[in-house]
This record gives sequence, structure tokens and C-alpha cells, in this order.
Amino acid sequence: MSHSKQTSTYSLGTCCVKRLGYGAMQIAGPGVFGPPKDHDAALAVLRETVALGIDHIDTSDFYGPHITNQLIRQALHPYSDDLVIVTKVGARRGNDASWLPALSAEELTQAVHDNLRNLGLDVLDVVNLRIMFDIMGPTEGSIEAPLTALAELQRQGLVRYIGLSNVTTAQVVEARRLVEIVCVQNHYNIAHRQDDDLIDMLARDGIAYVPFFPLCGFSPLRSSTLAAIAGRLGATPRQVALAWLLHRSPNLLLIPGTSSVAHLRENLAAAELELPSEVITELNGITA
Repeated sequence: MSHSKQTSTYSLGTCCVKRLGYGAMQIAGPGVFGPPKDHDAALAVLRETVALGIDHIDTSDFYGPHITNQLIRQALHPYSDDLVIVTKVGARRGNDASWLPALSAEELTQAVHDNLRNLGLDVLDVVNLRIMFDIMGPTEGSIEAPLTALAELQRQGLVRYIGLSNVTTAQVVEARRLVEIVCVQNHYNIAHRQDDDLIDMLARDGIAYVPFFPLCGFSPLRSSTLAAIAGRLGATPRQVALAWLLHRSPNLLLIPGTSSVAHLRENLAAAELELPSEVITELNGITA
């Protein structure tokens, strides 16, 4: 195996995936609701994803809803043996495109079956339980009830591995007392580093951390600093942000999303971007 960041891997349970994957959220319509503006372009992005060697796709049946998973099935089914599809449950969409909690046992069961049907699978590789106590970010509170319901679906053979999304460190600790957790998916980037200690804790135990929104939450000053660094490196701000995440810890698995083949290739090129030590120091200062 090459030592480059593009082909370096990390574990999701017994699965081993490349650290730079693909998030399918953006191939649905505007606001992640309804069908894409260009159906054929969405299929082309998905097919190019696997053609470029990506083996980790992140999705959910509440993207669309149902649309993203149906596109994945149309583009890629039957799936290659090395493709790991990670999905999420715990939310639903209102008729007005709102994001609503869906954490009851009945709702989680329905969501797992919806994912299975729309993806064309008999068992889901990894299911992240999205905690929706507050849609704006992690909020404390016990997650035992929904996690127990999801664990029952795992015992039925419908789910191989369980992960968590939008959670606090205390909720991760609680969850790990109940079931095996293979990944945690939270908002994290250069400017949004509240999970630094959590990442390090998970890394010690061999658990993947999957950051989303690599450029979300930046102030104008932070954005201008990142843009200046990117200009010096001959890269885009997004590429620098992704390269920094790959550098941050070996247990980080990236899932940048796009609805464009060109942007997909640009994202993958971030894995080959070398960040000198002085640039790392400068980037680390962005969070201050």
C-alpha cells in the first residue's frame, strides 16, 4: 500500500477504508430536499467517485428524503465488494423541508428499512445514530433509549456496525457502555475545534472520527487567512482545510461532498497537498 494520504486507510469495524471518502448529501435538490437539478450529473458524480477509487460513501435516507439513496442505487448497484456505505438515522424531513427528530423505536426501525430498500441492501454496513435533541449542535442528554432500539436492529442482522452523530463526549462514553461504536460524526474543522479532546480519546481506542462541514463556521478573518495560505501553496482554501484535517489525526475519515465531478477531483487532490510545519502552525492559529 502506498504511504500517501490518498491511499492511507483506517478501520470502520472490520472494514478498512481510505481516509478520503465522499459525502452524498449535495446530490439531492436544493436544501437537500427533492430531486437534483440534473439527474444525469448526479449519477455521473457517483460513478466517478468509485472510478477514482473512493471506497467510503456517506449518505442518509433523510437526504431528499429517499432521493440520495435511490441515486446511489441507480448509479452503483450492484456494489463492489470493497465499497462501504455509511448511513444515518434519527431525523426526518417535514413537508416544508425542515429537519425533525425521529428517535423513537418505531421511527428508527422504519428508517433502517427505508435505507435498506432504497439502497438495495440486505444489511447496512454502518448506521450512525444522529442525535436530534438540538439540530444546531450536540446537546447533553441520555441517548440510551434510541441506541437500544438501534442495537436491537443490529441484533436482528439488519445493521453491521453502529456509529454516532451530533453527540457530546458524555454521550459517546454512555454509548460505548451499551454497544460497540465504530465512528463518531460531528462538526469539526480548523476553526471549529471543540472536539479536539474527543478526537484524541477515540484515536487511542482505534475509533474513527468523521468531521463534516470543513469550511463552516469561519469568520471573515479566518476565511481570509485560509485563503492567503492557500494562495501561497497554489491550492484552494477547501483543499488546505481538507489537508489539515488529514494531518490532524490518523483516525479522521473525510467525507467532503459535491455535486460536481470537477470539484470531486479537486477534493481528492487535497490528499496529496503537503503542508510544511510552519503552515500547520499558522493554520492551528486560525482557531484562536
